[in-house]
Amino acid sequence: MTLPLQVDLTGRVVAITGGSGVLGSVMSEALAEAGAKIAVLAIDQEANDRVVRAIEEKGGTAKGYIADVLSKEGLEETRAAIHQDLGPVDILINGAGGNSPKATTTNEQLSLEDMKDSEQRTFFDLDSGAVEKLFQLNFIGTLLPTQVFAQDMVGKDHAAIINISSMNAYRPLTKIPAYSGAKAAISNFTQWLSTYFAEVGIRVNAIAPGFFLTAQNRELLLDENGDYTERAQKIIEHTPQHRFGEPDELLGTLLWLLEPKASGFVNGIVVPIDGGFSAYSGV
Repeated sequence: MTLPLQVDLTGRVVAITGGSGVLGSVMSEALAEAGAKIAVLAIDQEANDRVVRAIEEKGGTAKGYIADVLSKEGLEETRAAIHQDLGPVDILINGAGGNSPKATTTNEQLSLEDMKDSEQRTFFDLDSGAVEKLFQLNFIGTLLPTQVFAQDMVGKDHAAIINISSMNAYRPLTKIPAYSGAKAAISNFTQWLSTYFAEVGIRVNAIAPGFFLTAQNRELLLDENGDYTERAQKIIEHTPQHRFGEPDELLGTLLWLLEPKASGFVNGIVVPIDGGFSAYSGV
């Protein structure tokens, strides 16, 4: 991997939740290449092992941990293990998150016909349990790791937290009200944390990816033949660069936000990485 910015993170310990996912794994490998020691936190042992192995094969340092971001007790145990294996955490990337089909409507707008068709999932049919679980995963799954790992960062030089927001936080996308609301909460929480932690040396920022193909959205964007769905075509039409993003296109912003010489006075912002989607009005 060729890093877009030359950043020296030698000796710094990074904990990254969701670190074995499509986007998280790219971030993990890039930060390791910049010299950091990476604690990859996820719930899939095989995926964790794959990311750790990729980092070690390139001479980096990484360790995988099976961790549930909704268990504070489990996260505390993981923190203790990271201390023993790698040392106290300097940087936290809150990358865990996701959507749920049961919290997604079938159509973009409600019609009278939908009300008569039991196969259509309308707003009235959204599973409250799925909505609650989604908010738990995205928001509480950011709050709890921050409560646990930010304790290591208080009073340190160059400590940083990066949260993962979304285009949904700016304007809610159709069909996914719960995910949009949860990501809006992440952006708000990022600003709150940046103020709260400012005097103890922890900078808190977020990145808001536009549309990248991931495990969570693949079924929405690609059909069984691998072609774009109608929804994917609509996204492309409303993205001025007329394509989906590549995971490594997140890295320049990520590295910039973690390099104090470049962004030491940057705090409490949410950076869109979206090919111009948020700037385009549709006309």
